[in-house]
Amino acid sequence: MAVLAEEQAFPCVFNLVPSLLEQIEAYVRGEAEDPLETALEKEPGKLAPEEIALLRRFLPAGEKVDDNEELQRQVLLSLFSPLFSPTLQGIKDKEALLEKQRAVWAEVIPLYRRLYHRHQIELTTSAYYHPLLPLIVDLKVADEPIMPSLPFRYPEDACVQIELGRNYFEKIFQVKPSGFWPSEGGLSSEVAGMIARAGFSYAVTDENILWKSLQVRPDFRLLGRPWSCRGLTLFFRDRELSDLISFEYQRWEARAAVDHFQEKLRLRLNSLDERSLLVVALDGENPWAGYDDNGIHFLRELYSRLKKMPEIEPICLSDYLKIMPEPREIELVPGTWIGNFSRWVGHPAKNLAWEKLARVRRETGQNQALLVAEGSDWFWWLGEPGVAEFELLFESYLEAAREKVPWRKS
Repeated sequence: MAVLAEEQAFPCVFNLVPSLLEQIEAYVRGEAEDPLETALEKEPGKLAPEEIALLRRFLPAGEKVDDNEELQRQVLLSLFSPLFSPTLQGIKDKEALLEKQRAVWAEVIPLYRRLYHRHQIELTTSAYYHPLLPLIVDLKVADEPIMPSLPFRYPEDACVQIELGRNYFEKIFQVKPSGFWPSEGGLSSEVAGMIARAGFSYAVTDENILWKSLQVRPDFRLLGRPWSCRGLTLFFRDRELSDLISFEYQRWEARAAVDHFQEKLRLRLNSLDERSLLVVALDGENPWAGYDDNGIHFLRELYSRLKKMPEIEPICLSDYLKIMPEPREIELVPGTWIGNFSRWVGHPAKNLAWEKLARVRRETGQNQALLVAEGSDWFWWLGEPGVAEFELLFESYLEAAREKVPWRKS
């Protein structure tokens, strides 16, 4: 996405979660412990049956390969963006592909850094290990019909996660971040105050929190203006526009999808003035695997057509802060990008995980492994079918927290 934003000179905002940046750096240094990468690098004749089975999970749909070396090569090719296809077609040697893979890893963070400092894009960050902050501050805000039997209330952990994320971002990009994406869009008034005290200027979340907080029906005039809560400017995303890109347009031809998107934009403009803002924000991993060529054709069409629309001006959020109307004050009803907290708490397996986390937190205090176990994705997936490996990882972090594994300095 960064390559296409540079190619089209389109002002995008990218949120980079610190724990993801840490993992990318580990790959670049050759320190990542990754069973897939181990299977790709092994001599073909020495692959164990379970490694062959793992590789086959990553084959493109419909591909059947019996030769181990060709299997490794096909999986490697499938991991590259179609943007690289013209330069990969002639590479038959697996080692050459592995070298190309390492070169791509090494360029990811420098590319974002370069575009950021050239002001072609804007970067925001999140709490370090992607926790759902309102639940870390006080789990009872979820208010599901069936809640965990143990309380979990550690606002100090939420503050540390925010500060660690800010510090790591500054270390990587040599500048303090001004914008914050709360993991899962999870926000409350108390969390907004924490983000503001950590030095952030603004945060982005979902429009449903706005409607719940104002107790009104959706209104583009209210959605198109900035808000403020406890010293933090808030922007609420347009859920329909965002979800069309995330989940719907992958089934459309690119030009027809952008036609439809522009029609939706023009309808909104009838309710907005020249200083109004429409925010389109989505999880980067949601859409692109479903689009032809990872969405390259769609994004090129979208960026080029939006830049030609005289009624709108694409803009980064820090630039909008300089020209926006005075934000209105709001007290937030706690919520997430889906509205409530039911995907993270309320199910028996999720509640059990919160109870385990609460016991370990009470026994051990704050430590790195515990902070990792506070991440939102554990609770999203627990209770779903086929997540035995995921459960094992979660339990391993709880065990590491009990053993008080020393804090790893980054």
